[in-house]
Amino acid sequence: MAKAWLDSLDRQLSKEVLSPIVRSTEISRTSLRRSQGVSLRGSLGISTAELISINRAAANIFHEFYTPQTRVCPLKQADVSTILGSTKPSLMVPLTPELSLQHISDDAEEATSTDFTPQKISMRGAIDSSGSFTEDVTLSAVMLHEDDPGLTASASLFPKFLDSFLKHSSSAIFDLIASYEANCSEQVNILKKIVNRATPGQQKFSKTASVLWFLQQEKVTWRLIGSLYRDRIESVVEEGMMFEVAAPNATEKTIVEMLFQRDSMIRQSQIVVDWLESIAKDEAGNFAENIEFYAKSVYWENTLHVLKQRQSGISGFSRQLVTELDPDAPIRQKMPLADLDREDDARFMKYLFALIRAGMTDEAQRLCRRCGQAWRAATLEGWKLYHDPNLNGGTILEPVEGNPNRGIWKACCWRMAEDEQFNRYERAIYAALSGNLKQLLSVCDTWEDCVWAYFRVMVDSLVEQEIRALSTSVRELEELPKEYTEANWTLEAIFEELQATDKKQVMEENKAHYHIIQKFIILGDIDGLMDEFQDWLAKCRSFLPAHLLRFMTHLVLFLWNMGLQTKEDVCTDILKTYIELLIKAKHTNLIAFYVSHLPPELAVAQYSSFLETVTETEQRRLCLDLAREAGLDVAAVTKCVVENIRKKDAEEFTHHDLSPSLDTATTKEDRMKINVIEWLVFDPTQRAEALKQSNAIMRKFLASKKHEAAKEVFGKIPQDSIGEVYTNWDDYGMDFMPPAEEENAIREHLCIRAYLEAHEAFNKWFKQMQSAPQEPTISASASFTETVAHEHKQKKFQADYDTWSSILETLTNEVKEKIYNVLLFVNGGWLIDIREDAEEDAERSHQLNLLRQLCLPMMCFLLHTVLHSTKQYQQCLKLADVISSEQHKLYQVFSKEEMTRFLRLLRESSLMLLDQNLDPLGYELQP
Repeated sequence: MAKAWLDSLDRQLSKEVLSPIVRSTEISRTSLRRSQGVSLRGSLGISTAELISINRAAANIFHEFYTPQTRVCPLKQADVSTILGSTKPSLMVPLTPELSLQHISDDAEEATSTDFTPQKISMRGAIDSSGSFTEDVTLSAVMLHEDDPGLTASASLFPKFLDSFLKHSSSAIFDLIASYEANCSEQVNILKKIVNRATPGQQKFSKTASVLWFLQQEKVTWRLIGSLYRDRIESVVEEGMMFEVAAPNATEKTIVEMLFQRDSMIRQSQIVVDWLESIAKDEAGNFAENIEFYAKSVYWENTLHVLKQRQSGISGFSRQLVTELDPDAPIRQKMPLADLDREDDARFMKYLFALIRAGMTDEAQRLCRRCGQAWRAATLEGWKLYHDPNLNGGTILEPVEGNPNRGIWKACCWRMAEDEQFNRYERAIYAALSGNLKQLLSVCDTWEDCVWAYFRVMVDSLVEQEIRALSTSVRELEELPKEYTEANWTLEAIFEELQATDKKQVMEENKAHYHIIQKFIILGDIDGLMDEFQDWLAKCRSFLPAHLLRFMTHLVLFLWNMGLQTKEDVCTDILKTYIELLIKAKHTNLIAFYVSHLPPELAVAQYSSFLETVTETEQRRLCLDLAREAGLDVAAVTKCVVENIRKKDAEEFTHHDLSPSLDTATTKEDRMKINVIEWLVFDPTQRAEALKQSNAIMRKFLASKKHEAAKEVFGKIPQDSIGEVYTNWDDYGMDFMPPAEEENAIREHLCIRAYLEAHEAFNKWFKQMQSAPQEPTISASASFTETVAHEHKQKKFQADYDTWSSILETLTNEVKEKIYNVLLFVNGGWLIDIREDAEEDAERSHQLNLLRQLCLPMMCFLLHTVLHSTKQYQQCLKLADVISSEQHKLYQVFSKEEMTRFLRLLRESSLMLLDQNLDPLGYELQP
């Protein structure tokens, strides 16, 4: 069979005109045809010849049947054959055509290590797959001048994720996951363009690169979640179903297909392999299309050229080279190739391994054929499982699939992987195909590469064990090492091995947030993941990256929508932390939705805490509308907001007379209390609560003599509030008994209004009293002109005085009426509740009693001042009757000192009456 392949190759070479590319002055540009003098039929070693001879059977791609067709995987169908190696792609930024070429053109024997730390991301690695520098409207010069353009550009992800969540119901949960991935992918492309335009070394762009790395990791993590949980849900649905048992004459394909149908662990492990390969494919882009190897369709063209020159008798090539050009010649003869061919070979192997690592086996074979290595393309065919559909009978003869000698092929791959004479990447390629973990790990220096190697080998090993256990083929299976065929694989053991690795970079990457998340998602250990989240929040809550916190939050929502058991306290803490982040970042439109997922009491407290920071009226309306849309208890929230602000001042009431130097100016804190009432007036159904809360705030202000502040609070209450409360009562019908708390709140509101009106009336009176016109004076020696001028001034004074007196009289009557409205307030007195069946509120009762003791005596003093100043002395003494009346019992609110002071004032008024020849009570003296 090997001879037939060589004959075919000879015929192909004889038909083609192949021109080597001149790469040095030693090599002439000649047409390469089949050389009769160079033997292509040397003895073949098993490492290549056997592989070719056992690969001749036609086969279909294993993807078509390896994973049951009923399962939909967003990555690709499971493929045990593509367990491959690593291209050493950067963990931070995707490979590009330009970067890939430079990266792999280095010494092929040196593994290029990459630092996964976001702060050390290479700027050059952020070029997009097309290498395009086309300007985008989202990448304006303004954005590039931002202090942190990465955060600025990616801030749109926060509302985008919410939009995605709202657009997809629980029945379309995996469409939601796909939308999350698409959002991240779109943002990654934008950030790549930003980094492209960056000046190397700028700190702000290193931050952007860090954000880029986080979003790349988030993108692939959502991809993993969607793939694994889609399968896990289907596994739960199919749990308990009976699966068909393989027939005694079942082929390898049938055996493996049934294995994947019944064993979810193998199936999901293959999904992990597919996922890791998809990441590598994303990072690699389409670089294979841009590769231009020097050999077009002739293998080792430079060595061939030298040998042909020697055959022609041309001297000048003293160095010993191989004398035969079959694929195994360098190994068999232990002779080197031409230097340029060796370089090409090393570069080619690394490129080929990059394709294999990315799951692009077909592309790798195509590249082999394009570069004149059709024999190597044939070696990559042997993994295909054998299947003869004609064994089950049938009238139509169908083609046979796969490799009937796959076991021999695999053993040869294993031996090639162990042979140190081969290039390390060539060994890694065949190690991947044969399941040789040790050799495969030798070229894996990143976390993704190592996980891929372990899972790829595990799936390959378990599949091989199943085939060898159930296959009844008469042919004897080639022996493979026991560490491969008898390995006892578990997912947990793989990650334990990764934790114990001696690779420094992998050890560091084990600690990366997203790799920890990916590990627990692969293991299906939700409790373990929640414990990690809790540990992160406990150690560095304030320093968690914003996008990581966003991911954690939406992962929690996904798990809840899936109905999976989670640790509620941890999930709640994650949501709270994310809400704090949204508040700090001023994402006002997003906060209500996430708050609505908290427990009801906590949701009220959390949203009210946020609303305390909102001061603009329109913003407040918007926040309440969003809260209603999210299903929050708006009434409870607004009440909590007002109470939080109101209770921030814990000072006790201060007695007026004991604090003469009390500062009555309105402070910033007072202004907050005044404005907070606005939260309760947007909704007419909350007017009763608005009255209660405003009363509580005004009580504090009245106790501190801050009458202007109390008036502002009063002004915040719409004038129709009491009417609205009555309307709400009427809606309940005639038999409805209004709540005692609301009735008492209305009465208290009216009492405070009466008190404020009395104070305002007194202030107007006092101002008028202090503005009395001054009578003009004239000296005794005034001239005639001065006398005439004085007479005119006297007339004007008299007119002004009459006007002033008239206004003062009006204001005096008004202030008397207003103060008596307070002192003689109807139905029990000022600040006396009309309903006693209200729920007990000890603090309010204490404040009402204290306010009566503080304010009513003051009203009496003010009224006495008005009456005494306007010479209504008899009215002053009648005020004593009002205070001593048992009907109102105002004397009970006077302290001993206040009563003593008031009696002294009455004595002065009585003395004034005596000076007017009246008795002490103001009546005429009787003869």
